[in-house]
Amino acid sequence: MTGAPASPEVSITVEELRALQRTGAPLTLLDVRWRQDRPEGLPEYLAGHIPGAVFVDLEYELSAPGRPAAEGPHPLPDPAAFQDSVRRWGIGPQDTVVVYDDLKNFSSARAWWLLRHAGLADVRVLDGSLRAWTQAGHALAEGFELPEATETQIRFGTMKTAAPDEIAALGPEAQLIDARSAQRFAGDGHIPGALNAPVTGNVDERGRLLPAAQLRQRYLELGVVPGVPLHCYCASGVHSTHAVLALSAAGFDPVLFPGGFGQWVHDGRHAIHVSPQREL
Repeated sequence: MTGAPASPEVSITVEELRALQRTGAPLTLLDVRWRQDRPEGLPEYLAGHIPGAVFVDLEYELSAPGRPAAEGPHPLPDPAAFQDSVRRWGIGPQDTVVVYDDLKNFSSARAWWLLRHAGLADVRVLDGSLRAWTQAGHALAEGFELPEATETQIRFGTMKTAAPDEIAALGPEAQLIDARSAQRFAGDGHIPGALNAPVTGNVDERGRLLPAAQLRQRYLELGVVPGVPLHCYCASGVHSTHAVLALSAAGFDPVLFPGGFGQWVHDGRHAIHVSPQREL
């Protein structure tokens, strides 16, 4: 990747995970199954998950339910509450943490981002998600995994975030990536000046993350300028974390707008660009 800065390791293949398991190195597996049409992933987890994986509830452990709607559909959890979750999941300070879902890691990226934001150094998504594990012929376990709790300390602040007013105050040189589908970008409207880069373009047909050089070329062709402030959003701060993951792998330094378009719209003070056919 000539001309690009060194990129962090954001993913791990099934083969690499199996090799890591054989070494006995500290490892935590997190199952983060969630999707918009079926937000409750626990039944699928109980029916079959990677042996040793702990279930993570995106709605209640990776978000802060009950917070005011003005904070967006999936507000970031309180640091103290998230620390309790990290400890309950059995994560040690030296662990490699591998997260996965069954949806090309578009939801498990939320766990990846939050754990990195909390200061954990080695967090990866399982490349190809759960499907890659089963397609490789590996067994699944049923039931509930309850690990031994830890005393890990966390501190939010490793990853960059922006609030609505900071997004509104961005100068003309700054760039915004809208990670939603093209249909929602055009039909529901978007933040003025945003570039549409659906997260589905970050993976191949098997749900595996594109190579770093290919990811970088994709974003360059979409108009991303290296070295210019770059911010990402989606509807609610879930899929946009996958955009942050992909951009990080590609050598960029993205900032997450966690409240997303949902918070932007609810605020009511900021402009929205709507395609002409939908203007009223």
